[in-house]
Amino acid sequence: MADERTQAAFDEIADGIYRISVHVSEIGPPAGFTFNQFLVDADEPLLFHTGPKAMFPLIVEAVAKVRRPDELRWISFGHYESDECGSMNLWLDVAPHSQVAANEWACMLSIADQAARPPRTMIDGEILDLGGKRLRLLTTPHVPHNWESQMLFEETTGTLLCGDLFSHFGDGRALVEDDIVGPAIEFEDAVHQSSLSATSGATIRRLADLEPTTLAIMHGRSFRGDGSAALRQIAEEYDRRVSEALDEGLVAVAGAGCPDPT
Repeated sequence: MADERTQAAFDEIADGIYRISVHVSEIGPPAGFTFNQFLVDADEPLLFHTGPKAMFPLIVEAVAKVRRPDELRWISFGHYESDECGSMNLWLDVAPHSQVAANEWACMLSIADQAARPPRTMIDGEILDLGGKRLRLLTTPHVPHNWESQMLFEETTGTLLCGDLFSHFGDGRALVEDDIVGPAIEFEDAVHQSSLSATSGATIRRLADLEPTTLAIMHGRSFRGDGSAALRQIAEEYDRRVSEALDEGLVAVAGAGCPDPT
């Protein structure tokens, strides 16, 4: 699945937060597509995204540049898909004291059954104190997709681990300060990954209120700068698309009756 590189790219994108990136040239040619994991180094280190099983050796090797893999304490991800958590149980085996941390819907729907050890179930807004880093769990149903979607906000660095939101094609630099909304909209037009609904914009604007200064993106380059402005811009674009579709009678209003995951 990975390209000809034998190692994952490894970059520190914020203090103690490392991007582990594997580029796959066969997806979205000619630019290709990246699969990114994020290691939060702390007293209790956390890995956000595990990657699929095929990438497991590359990710283990990259993590070992900062911490022994068996020291990993927490595993989390945006939602239940193979690129997000395909090697979850391999990590649980390598790191015997590790545990998956996820929201109630994720644990109920998939993780409690699929993980080799019982997960830590968290509620919306709950803080996971890693010792030196503080991660706030944010439930984001259907943003950008999947009912059990979630993101993590690292409070000491202002880093939003935003999963598939802002996904875009290409490789290049690990961290950029230029436009990420345009490439994300181009990606949306190409693959239609987002579960757009009447509540999408409001969910994203809640993230903007955190005023993140770094956006750690699952597919593509990470961003440093006014994360709040980027989030509000993409929320406005999503609202516009939903409004246009409703006006044209193309879709029903989805998400309005979604139960509160808290």
